[in-house]
Amino acid sequence: MTELTQMDRAALLAAVKKLEGKTLAMNIAAKMGMPVEVLLRLLPAGAQGQVGMAVDKALQACLHVALRFGGEADGTSASKRAHTWATAATGALGGFFGLPGLAFELPLTTTVMLHSIAGIARSQGEDLSDPAVALDCLSVLALGPEGKTDDVIESAYYTTRAGLAQVTREAAAFVAQKGVSKESAPILISFLSRIGGRFGMEVSEKAAAQLIPIAGAAGGLALNVLFTDHFQRIAEGHFTVRRLERAYGPELVKQEYDRLRA
Repeated sequence: MTELTQMDRAALLAAVKKLEGKTLAMNIAAKMGMPVEVLLRLLPAGAQGQVGMAVDKALQACLHVALRFGGEADGTSASKRAHTWATAATGALGGFFGLPGLAFELPLTTTVMLHSIAGIARSQGEDLSDPAVALDCLSVLALGPEGKTDDVIESAYYTTRAGLAQVTREAAAFVAQKGVSKESAPILISFLSRIGGRFGMEVSEKAAAQLIPIAGAAGGLALNVLFTDHFQRIAEGHFTVRRLERAYGPELVKQEYDRLRA
């Protein structure tokens, strides 16, 4: 095909809005009534180390889950809502315990989010038994808007996706050859570290907001709803783009994406 149908162009426009729209930091700032930069300054000394360990633990758990995906993931609206409220519950628990609670809350929250992301991928025609698709579900945690102005030439989504492409291919090839029993292999650790660098920033923003005295358990619940909704939207945008790329080719879709973004 030489051009997108009207329906597919509308789907791509919706994807652009999700992938290039508000950042998680913007949504948290609106919820908490103060810029995230201010919230981050409230993090105590050593907090980044705690966040880093929680992120590493969460991504290891998610890798274990992703490499064992089958065809059972559900991408319906009801399933997305169920996943959102499940992470709200873990957020309330984590919020009650403050920063120390992140160590056990984040792996639970992220694993539930990954199941939701996988359901969205499946709803867009992805084969979850393919290691490349399973790892791509995990890479959603590193995608999304960066809050830059609209006159930036290159899309943040495409830039991040391109940066992850090689290590994702190598990790998927390793899994296809060696199976899922060697999750501590250097190539898989490298893949997780690339995701963790970006995901860790957003986890820090969430953790900082949960430290506000008015937050507590209720704040943890609300923040996890924002957190989950953010990554569900990114997944919807990303896997819509991938579906259209399968139908029209990556080059045509990117050209149309850039035009709609502009």
